[in-house]
Amino acid sequence: MPINNSIELDRRAVAATVAMVDRIVADDLTLPTPCGTWNLADLLAHMTVQQDGFADAAAGIVTDVARWEPVPLTDPVAQYRAASERVVAAFAQPGVADREFLLPEILLEYPFAAELAIGFHLVDNVVHAWDVAAALGVPIEFDAAFVDSEVLAAALAVAQSVPDGPFREEPGSAFAPGLAVVDGASTLDQILLLLGRSPGWENSTRSA
Repeated sequence: MPINNSIELDRRAVAATVAMVDRIVADDLTLPTPCGTWNLADLLAHMTVQQDGFADAAAGIVTDVARWEPVPLTDPVAQYRAASERVVAAFAQPGVADREFLLPEILLEYPFAAELAIGFHLVDNVVHAWDVAAALGVPIEFDAAFVDSEVLAAALAVAQSVPDGPFREEPGSAFAPGLAVVDGASTLDQILLLLGRSPGWENSTRSA
């Protein structure tokens, strides 16, 4: 896939997360999420530091693992939105396609080619958009361009290439062990299952 197309698809995936995060109110921050023991505030802190970390990588800034550790946010929705704007702007800068991304949270020793790194970022945003929607107990409301399969198809290709194995059970693993993909699963459900999410996860604590 041409790198410019990957960048555009990633921008749309980020926009989907922002649309979901913008629905969060203060009382929602303690809600559980599909992400292990994280509540919604924890998830937003993770998502925010990821956006900033990828923005740094796109700009050629060398960071260490500590830079990628989530920190409590004072205004989670606004801070997430600002970080998302930064990463979209960073990916749109001239020369990004030829740059190598240092992503110490994934691999300390070697950088990743831009297209591969942007693929990681895209699938992460697709999954986190669903995480937020599931935590809120609301339908996923992606725009028509997202649902028309182009972004989801790109994310599925990345999800299918992510190695699986016992290491996914280790603390700090980006994804839980993959789940069986059932016949007839939608593209989004396939992505979730491959990356260890149950599409049927529901927040049982949220009032109707």
